[in-house]
Amino acid sequence: MPLSPYLDTSPVLGDDIYLHASAQVIGDVRIGRDSSVWCNTVLRGDVNRIVIGECSNVQDFAMGHVAHKHPGKPDGSPLIIGDYVTIGHSVLLHGCTIGNECLIGMGSIIMDDVVVQDRVMIGAGSLVSPGKVLESGHLYVGRPAKKVRALSPEEIAYLKYSAEHYVRVKNNHISSETNATRSQANEPS
Repeated sequence: MPLSPYLDTSPVLGDDIYLHASAQVIGDVRIGRDSSVWCNTVLRGDVNRIVIGECSNVQDFAMGHVAHKHPGKPDGSPLIIGDYVTIGHSVLLHGCTIGNECLIGMGSIIMDDVVVQDRVMIGAGSLVSPGKVLESGHLYVGRPAKKVRALSPEEIAYLKYSAEHYVRVKNNHISSETNATRSQANEPS
């Protein structure tokens, strides 16, 4: 089972989510309605919390972790992901905040205390250094990530479309798995 408790916390899953059997979701992790967590993804909420909003997707081989609470930083650095967010393949998110309707490109690294405001696109392979604030409505690219330009209205619309597409894909997976289970149950012994 891909869900594991840690001390006195256990993952809490919203309605109609898809959690691939190879994913690992550990500790204080909350996943909102209609979201999906894909193959070989790890969400480790052991020393702080992870919150994922509604209709968001965390794609294959992504890693989400947090920074612990301590006297110098009583809240530590939780990982907060908003609604309608697409987290691409092999993204590493550590103790950062991702706003609503964002797209984090494949292989990107977003470090502690970064704040990605709503409707931001981060290009594949980008590195966002600790504590940076990425402004709403812009494209960021590079290592370190730099603001390249404002997003077009079509690109802004695509951010939500991308997440909605993944809601449809996860619904197809849920339907396929349900149908396969029913077929196996109806097979003669």
